[in-house]
Amino acid sequence: MAKHILLKSNYHDDHSAIEIGVDEAGRGALAGPVTVAACIMPHGFQHELVKDSKILNEGNRATARQLVLENAIAWHVEHIPVEEIESTNILKATLTGMEICLREVYKNTEFEFILVDGDQFHGFNGVPYETVVGGDNMYTSIAAASILAKTERDMLMKNLSEGNEVYGWGSNKGYGTKQHRDAIAESGATPHHRYSFISHMLTKTTTLF
Repeated sequence: MAKHILLKSNYHDDHSAIEIGVDEAGRGALAGPVTVAACIMPHGFQHELVKDSKILNEGNRATARQLVLENAIAWHVEHIPVEEIESTNILKATLTGMEICLREVYKNTEFEFILVDGDQFHGFNGVPYETVVGGDNMYTSIAAASILAKTERDMLMKNLSEGNEVYGWGSNKGYGTKQHRDAIAESGATPHHRYSFISHMLTKTTTLF
């Protein structure tokens, strides 16, 4: 029988501080928003399905999402649209999403420590924080945020696929699969595409003699 690995429920040994985890989904996609989530889970909460959303299959992600929603103390998900990604850049758009999520949660639940997946974060309201590369498979709160961001974004991309079936967003969720890249080359871009990510796919070259 395979051994189930449980993530650390908290960053600190002292469980008196309220910790919030932050993660994103869709940062590297060619279409659709970047989606950020922030989530506070109860001290000591662990479950074998609450881990990095990318290593769960769709069915397990749905179950994990329900587990997070049933147990979370507080959470918020924010979609940062293509227009903002294009007018700034993907990093700034992601940081904006983090700021919004944290601000929305803080209105009703004042957390005391922030755990962020990755190595990019500019702080929030003077609250102590730690960035953790691979944190979505180390800490429950980040994993919970990962699951919410991924499932919310997947649902949105499935909705956007209606009328845009040629791009395959229902399955590739806007990422650069061969089907998606071929469709961009053949059918062009939609308003949901990140032009700065795909402009090289739209450029036609001619042979000069």
